[in-house]
Amino acid sequence: MSIKKKLLLDKLQNILQRQIELARQGNIGEVEALVEQAGFLVERISDLEILELPEYKNYREKLQRLYKELCLILAERKTGIAEELSRIRKGRRTVQTYHSSI
Repeated sequence: MSIKKKLLLDKLQNILQRQIELARQGNIGEVEALVEQAGFLVERISDLEILELPEYKNYREKLQRLYKELCLILAERKTGIAEELSRIRKGRRTVQTYHSSI
Protein backbone atom coordinates (compact mmCIF):
# COMPACT_ATOMS: atom_id res chain seq x y z
CA MET A 1 0.00 0.00 0.00
CA SER A 2 1.22 3.39 -0.94
CA ILE A 3 1.41 5.80 2.01
CA LYS A 4 0.15 8.67 -0.15
CA LYS A 5 -2.90 6.71 -1.29
CA LYS A 6 -3.62 5.50 2.24
CA LEU A 7 -3.34 9.08 3.51
CA LEU A 8 -5.93 10.30 0.97
CA LEU A 9 -8.30 7.51 1.98
CA ASP A 10 -7.77 8.16 5.69
CA LYS A 11 -8.49 11.87 5.21
CA LEU A 12 -11.72 11.13 3.36
CA GLN A 13 -12.74 8.61 6.00
CA ASN A 14 -12.09 11.16 8.77
CA ILE A 15 -14.14 13.83 6.97
CA LEU A 16 -17.06 11.43 6.50
CA GLN A 17 -16.92 10.42 10.16
CA ARG A 18 -16.86 14.07 11.19
CA GLN A 19 -19.81 14.85 8.91
CA ILE A 20 -21.76 11.98 10.45
CA GLU A 21 -21.00 13.26 13.94
CA LEU A 22 -22.03 16.80 13.01
CA ALA A 23 -25.19 15.63 11.25
CA ARG A 24 -26.23 13.67 14.33
CA GLN A 25 -25.77 16.85 16.36
CA GLY A 26 -27.95 18.72 13.86
CA ASN A 27 -25.10 20.95 12.72
CA ILE A 28 -25.88 20.81 9.01
CA GLY A 29 -23.97 24.02 8.27
CA GLU A 30 -20.74 22.41 9.43
CA VAL A 31 -21.54 19.28 7.41
CA GLU A 32 -21.87 21.48 4.34
CA ALA A 33 -18.61 23.25 5.16
CA LEU A 34 -16.79 19.92 4.84
CA VAL A 35 -18.36 19.05 1.48
CA GLU A 36 -15.74 20.93 -0.53
CA GLN A 37 -12.86 19.12 1.19
CA ALA A 38 -14.56 15.75 0.73
CA GLY A 39 -15.27 16.52 -2.92
CA PHE A 40 -11.65 17.40 -3.56
CA LEU A 41 -10.49 14.14 -1.97
CA VAL A 42 -13.07 12.06 -3.85
CA GLU A 43 -11.97 13.64 -7.11
CA ARG A 44 -8.30 12.95 -6.35
CA ILE A 45 -8.98 9.36 -5.26
CA SER A 46 -11.08 8.82 -8.38
CA ASP A 47 -8.42 10.28 -10.67
CA LEU A 48 -5.84 7.92 -9.17
CA GLU A 49 -8.31 5.01 -9.36
CA ILE A 50 -7.25 3.99 -5.86
CA LEU A 51 -10.46 2.23 -4.91
CA GLU A 52 -10.28 0.08 -8.03
CA LEU A 53 -7.18 -1.65 -6.64
CA PRO A 54 -7.83 -4.92 -4.80
CA GLU A 55 -5.64 -3.98 -1.83
CA TYR A 56 -8.00 -1.09 -1.03
CA LYS A 57 -11.18 -3.20 -0.98
CA ASN A 58 -11.61 -2.70 2.78
CA TYR A 59 -11.35 1.06 2.38
CA ARG A 60 -13.89 1.03 -0.45
CA GLU A 61 -16.37 -0.91 1.69
CA LYS A 62 -15.79 1.29 4.74
CA LEU A 63 -16.19 4.51 2.74
CA GLN A 64 -19.38 3.19 1.13
CA ARG A 65 -20.83 2.36 4.57
CA LEU A 66 -19.91 5.79 5.94
CA TYR A 67 -21.40 7.57 2.93
CA LYS A 68 -24.64 5.58 3.19
CA GLU A 69 -24.81 6.33 6.91
CA LEU A 70 -24.34 10.05 6.26
CA CYS A 71 -27.06 9.99 3.58
CA LEU A 72 -29.48 8.23 5.93
CA ILE A 73 -28.85 10.71 8.74
CA LEU A 74 -29.32 13.67 6.40
CA ALA A 75 -32.52 12.16 4.98
CA GLU A 76 -33.83 11.64 8.51
CA ARG A 77 -32.99 15.25 9.39
CA LYS A 78 -34.72 16.45 6.23
CA THR A 79 -37.85 14.50 7.13
CA GLY A 80 -37.79 15.88 10.67
CA ILE A 81 -37.43 19.43 9.42
CA ALA A 82 -40.27 18.96 6.92
CA GLU A 83 -42.53 17.67 9.70
CA GLU A 84 -41.59 20.58 11.94
CA LEU A 85 -42.30 23.09 9.17
CA SER A 86 -45.67 21.47 8.61
CA ARG A 87 -46.55 21.85 12.31
CA ILE A 88 -45.42 25.48 12.26
CA ARG A 89 -47.54 26.24 9.18
CA LYS A 90 -50.55 24.57 10.77
CA GLY A 91 -50.00 26.59 13.95
CA ARG A 92 -49.74 29.82 11.96
CA ARG A 93 -52.97 29.06 10.13
CA THR A 94 -54.68 28.38 13.46
CA VAL A 95 -53.41 31.66 14.90
CA GLN A 96 -54.51 33.53 11.78
CA THR A 97 -57.97 31.95 11.99
CA TYR A 98 -58.32 33.00 15.64
CA HIS A 99 -57.01 36.45 14.86
CA SER A 100 -59.45 37.02 12.02
CA SER A 101 -62.33 35.79 14.22
CA ILE A 102 -61.61 38.30 16.96
